[in-house]
Amino acid sequence: MTTFDDILEEAGKFGRCQKRIFALFCLLSVPFAGVYVGIVFQGFTPDHWCRDAAVMDWRRTCGWSPAEGRSALLPRVNRSGLQQQSSCEQYEVDWNNTAFTCDAEELDLSQSPTAACAGGWEYDYEGRRSFVTEFDLVCSNGWWVDMYQASLNVGFLVGSIAIGYLADRLGRKMTFLISNLLNGIAGILVALAPDYVSLLVFRTLYGFGVKGGWVVGYVLITELVGVEYRRTVGVLYQMFFSVGILLLPLQAYYITDWRWLQVVITVPYILMLSYYWFVPESPRWLLSQNKKSKAVKITEDMARENNMSLSKKIESMADDNAASSSTASFMDLIRTPKIRKHTFILSYNWFTSAVVYQGLIMRLGILGGNVFLDFLISGLVEFPAALLILLTIERVGRRLPFASANFVAGASCLLTAFIPDSMFWFKTIVACIGRLGITMTFEMVIFVNTELYPTFVRNLGVSVCSTLCDVGGIVAPFLLYRLAVIWLELPLIIFGGLAFLAGGLVLLLPETRGVPLPDTIDDIEFPNSAKEKAAQTTQQLINLLPNDDIFTKKCAEACDIAV
Repeated sequence: MTTFDDILEEAGKFGRCQKRIFALFCLLSVPFAGVYVGIVFQGFTPDHWCRDAAVMDWRRTCGWSPAEGRSALLPRVNRSGLQQQSSCEQYEVDWNNTAFTCDAEELDLSQSPTAACAGGWEYDYEGRRSFVTEFDLVCSNGWWVDMYQASLNVGFLVGSIAIGYLADRLGRKMTFLISNLLNGIAGILVALAPDYVSLLVFRTLYGFGVKGGWVVGYVLITELVGVEYRRTVGVLYQMFFSVGILLLPLQAYYITDWRWLQVVITVPYILMLSYYWFVPESPRWLLSQNKKSKAVKITEDMARENNMSLSKKIESMADDNAASSSTASFMDLIRTPKIRKHTFILSYNWFTSAVVYQGLIMRLGILGGNVFLDFLISGLVEFPAALLILLTIERVGRRLPFASANFVAGASCLLTAFIPDSMFWFKTIVACIGRLGITMTFEMVIFVNTELYPTFVRNLGVSVCSTLCDVGGIVAPFLLYRLAVIWLELPLIIFGGLAFLAGGLVLLLPETRGVPLPDTIDDIEFPNSAKEKAAQTTQQLINLLPNDDIFTKKCAEACDIAV
C-alpha cells in the first residue's frame, strides 16, 4: 500500500504549491488577532463622570471650565493613595433651590451626602467612541465589558468542537468556507448591533466561526506538507497572529469608531471566500472518505505546480490511517496514570497560556498611557518567540524551553507588579519579556500536546486539552478587570503564580525530542518495555537471516545488535 506521505516524496513535500497555499492561510491569522484582542480598542473606557443637568447649568453660570467644574462639584475618592474625582458618584444636592458661591475655593460640598450616578455619564471622548461609551458600561455596569470577551470565548469553545466535527464530515475546504461565511455575517452583525444584549449574541456567533475556521486552516496546511515541515509550518502559521497584533493599533489609531473598526476586522473573512478557487481539499481527508479519484487528481495538480512528476505508485495510494480500527474515548485520556498526568498538565498549560496572554494584552487598555504605542511595542516582542522555538526545540528539546518560557512569564509578571511607575521604561521592558515568554508557551503547547498521546487518541487529546484554552479566555477578563479595581497590579501577581505552577508541571512531562510518536497506550505507560520488545523482535528477525549475509550485517550494525 502506498501512503500519501510516500507520494509527497515525488510530488514535493513543500514545493511551490504548498508555499502558495501556506501564504494564503497565513493571512487568516492576521484578522484573528483583531477578533481576539480587539476589545483593547473597541471597549476602551475613557475618563468619565456623572451627568447632571443642574450641575452643568451651575457650571455654565459660574463660567467654569469642565475641569474646574468637576474639581468643585464632584465628590473625591482615594485611588491608590491619590485623591481624585469620583467616576461613579455625585453629590445629592438640590442645585436649583440652594444658593452656592461661584468661588471654587469657598465652595465646600464635602459634608453633603453622595449617591450613584442617576442621569448617566459624561465621557472624555478625545474623538474616539467605544461600545463602553455608547452603552454606558461603567461603574456598576462595568462587568458587562467582561462579558464581551467572555462571550467570544464561549463561541470559541463551542465552535471549535462543532467545526472540528464538520471538518471531519464535510471536508477541510468546505468547512473553512462555511466558517468564513459565518464570520463575515456575524462580524457585520456585531458592527450593526442595536443594543448590548444583541452585541453579545452576535459576538458569540462570531467566536463560533473564527477559531474553528482558524484551526481548520492549520489542519489543512499541515496535511498538505511533508512530515518534517509540519512543525515549522505550524509555528510560522501562529506567528502571523503577531503580524495582526502589530496592525491592530495602527488600524485603531485611524479608525476612531468601534463599529467601523469591527467592519475593517471582518472584511478579510469575506474576501477569503475567494479561496474556493485557490485552495484544494485535503487529499488525506479525501482518502479517509474513500474518494480516491479526487485525491489523485488534487495530488497530480500539486505535483504539476511543483514541477514534479509522479510514478504509477499513485494508483495504489490509500489512507495511511485507514487500518486503524481503534475508537478513541474521553476515558482513554484519564484511565492510565501517565496519560492522566499528561492530560492534567497539558490542560492546565492551555488554561494558563490563555489567561496570562489575554490578561497581559487587555491590561494595556487600563494602564492609562499611550495604548497604541504600548500595544505596538508589546506586539513586536512576540516575533522572537517563534525564532527561539525553532532554534531550541531540536537542539535543547521541548521540555526545558517550554518550562523556561513559563518561568520567564511568571517572574516578569511578579516583577512588573512591584516595579514603581517612576521606572517606566524598566517596567515596560520587564512586561515585554513576560509577553515573549507567554507567547512561546502558547505556540509550544499545541505541538507538545500532539507528541504526548498515542496515535488513535491524539486528535481527541488535543481537542480536549485545548478546550481549557477557551475556559481560560472566559475567565481572563473577569480576573483582570475585577481584580484591577482592588489594585491595578493584583492581576499580575495571579498571572505570575499561574505561570510558575505551569512551568513546574511541565518539568514532570517526559522529553519528546528524537522520540518516535507513540502508537499505543503501552508506548506511553511502559516506554522501556516497548523499546525492549522492539529490540527483541528485531533480534528474532535477524536470527532468521544467514550470518554471512551482507544485508544481515548491515541490519545488525544499524540496530546495534551482535550477530
